[in-house]
Amino acid sequence: MSPASTGASTTVGAVTSVSPSLSSGSRMAPGGPGYRRMSLALFLAGVATFALLYSTQALLPLISGEFGVTASDASWTVAAATGGLAVFVLPMSALSERFGRRTVMTASLAVAVTVGLLVPLAPSLGALVVLRALQGAALAGLPASATAYLAEEVTPKALVTAIGLFVAGNSVGGMSGRVITGWVAQEWGWRVAVGTIGVIAVACAVAFRLLLPAPRHFRAGSLRPRVLARTVRRHLSDPLLCRLYAIGALFMTVFGGVYTVIGYRLTEAPFSLPQGIVGSIFLVYLVGTVSASTAGRLVGRLGRRGALYAAGGTTATGLLLSLAGSLPLVLLGLVLITAGFFAGHAVASSAVSKTATRGRAQASALYQSAYYVGSSAGSTVGAIAFHAGGWAGTVGVGLLAVAGVVTITLFGTRAARVRRLAAV
Repeated sequence: MSPASTGASTTVGAVTSVSPSLSSGSRMAPGGPGYRRMSLALFLAGVATFALLYSTQALLPLISGEFGVTASDASWTVAAATGGLAVFVLPMSALSERFGRRTVMTASLAVAVTVGLLVPLAPSLGALVVLRALQGAALAGLPASATAYLAEEVTPKALVTAIGLFVAGNSVGGMSGRVITGWVAQEWGWRVAVGTIGVIAVACAVAFRLLLPAPRHFRAGSLRPRVLARTVRRHLSDPLLCRLYAIGALFMTVFGGVYTVIGYRLTEAPFSLPQGIVGSIFLVYLVGTVSASTAGRLVGRLGRRGALYAAGGTTATGLLLSLAGSLPLVLLGLVLITAGFFAGHAVASSAVSKTATRGRAQASALYQSAYYVGSSAGSTVGAIAFHAGGWAGTVGVGLLAVAGVVTITLFGTRAARVRRLAAV
């Protein structure tokens, strides 16, 4: 029986049994004690994470203008943050195995919001990129620790829904950060805009620490490098986990590329929208909030692979619609891209937590690392493609990534069919 069904904590290199008082019956479930506080706390952590991580994305045209750089140069303020997160998420997950999920998440938010208050003071693009890399590295303690916390503290049946709510917080943070920065920057400039996001993130961090229930199922693991390396090798030798990591990276390649470049497209002809209106375009993230939080029902109806096919098809349809010269069709395309991305991300990330029976924090960390490598690649390659071929170039990059998602999922479907036939 897996740790998820027994109530055992997942640690690096060992699975420790728990007492009857900490059995699966004591885990949090919808309607039960602590579940609402936990959901709100992690929702706010998701808001702060994405608001800080992508705080400069809607402001790239203004940053380009102030420092006199191209779109691909300015995109490094996004890529540096997501790259820092991708590099440090695995070491931070190891710290969470030793010192606890809540402790690491709290410390990560504290450092990230402190750096966030320094970002508006950056004197040059180089300094801004360095601060954003530090901010991303600090935020690395959130994603893997949050999913590991949920896997340990929430009943297995409620896991996809609980992770979906955390991802929904990501979408709200991404949306509100971009909308707020768009309108604030239009009046007072990008520096005041990112400073405002920093203050909002401070409030989210304080509320998170006050609301999140103390863990009941966590058991401290080892920080020995050999044990960690063995756990990582085991995860990387699991074909299903590797497919899920690749799917997360490819979905985020699409999303990172589209939302890094969309501001440039909408501020240029034929649309020529003002910065505040461009920021408001990110209200389509609300669609992602809904699609992420309902991913559990989608999996229940279509199965995991069916849900991934649906998410990939929705994303590809949105990319093609966004090529239109009509603003309503471009907006509809963004809605479909956002819905498909967040649904696919919620399905893949929850599947990682269910698949990993040991070293769950490291399994989640590897997913998050791949996911944010995809974000860095998407923002950089998407901007380069835009510079070379306009919006069609960015869309081409996105369609290639979606084709990768579908191909990997088809491979998984075929592998599952072969296993079923072999078992007959």
